[in-house]
Amino acid sequence: MRVLVDSSAALALLNRRDQWHLAAGAALKQLVDRQAVLIMTNFLLAETHALLLTRMGRAIAREWLLTFDWNLLSVNSADQELAIKIIGHYRDKDFSLTDATSFAVMQRYNIKTAFTFDRHFKQYGLTVIGRTD
Repeated sequence: MRVLVDSSAALALLNRRDQWHLAAGAALKQLVDRQAVLIMTNFLLAETHALLLTRMGRAIAREWLLTFDWNLLSVNSADQELAIKIIGHYRDKDFSLTDATSFAVMQRYNIKTAFTFDRHFKQYGLTVIGRTD
């Protein structure tokens, strides 16, 4: 089972003050028990580093980046073009470009599940591990 890890899940795992921290730990345990392959895109890697930098500080952001060991997929130009089309098509949603590139990469690699606390993944119709509402 391959699972895309969103920046919201990574942040929740690392930040004990995050409202989703306990749920993130439980979800990660479930994924590890199921031997899931954890995947992140280069856009999500950058977004997570920026979130950690601003919310938890330089040392934690740096350490996380230097020890990052999940599978990394790069967003290509076709993914970016599809992401822009997704944003244009869903006029009633506030998908970020990073969200939409995640959807495009998931489509390209036939990944159906995301570990996230971002409502947008469920709105797009993906299976979500983490968020319960």
